Amino acid sequence: MASVLAEYGPPGIDIARATRMLLVHDIVEIDAGDTYCYDPAACLTQHDRERAAADRIFAILPTDQRDEIRKLWEEFEARQTPESRFAAALDRVQPVLLNYHTQGKSWSEHNITRTQVIERNKHIEAGAPLLWQYVRQLIDDATARGWLRDE
Repeated sequence: MASVLAEYGPPGIDIARATRMLLVHDIVEIDAGDTYCYDPAACLTQHDRERAAADRIFAILPTDQRDEIRKLWEEFEARQTPESRFAAALDRVQPVLLNYHTQGKSWSEHNITRTQVIERNKHIEAGAPLLWQYVRQLIDDATARGWLRDE
């Protein structure tokens, strides 16, 4: 996804670095147990579970690799660099695309509202403004089709 959508990233972005961040982030997330983003109870423990997973995974690596990979993960989490903001934007774009192209399956099953989706994903704009415009169009269309509840 990062390679395909690289043209929507900030000018001069290091796409390989953003891709590595996404991969490291996903490995940690898988180990921690994926958290449904609209589950407030699960979100309360997400940070601690992911930090524990990162500690566990990175401890397996040789020191130089551990430090490098840990820095990538921390950079992704902080969202302070163009690469990390782009990577974080892509991390949020994917679930919206999946929901949209399944006629809002997960949104409908969990009674998710348009406002919740916008609030959850608004930081896409910081990493990929054009993708945020596209995501907003998908959200609007999903709402008009009744796949996403409007409040």
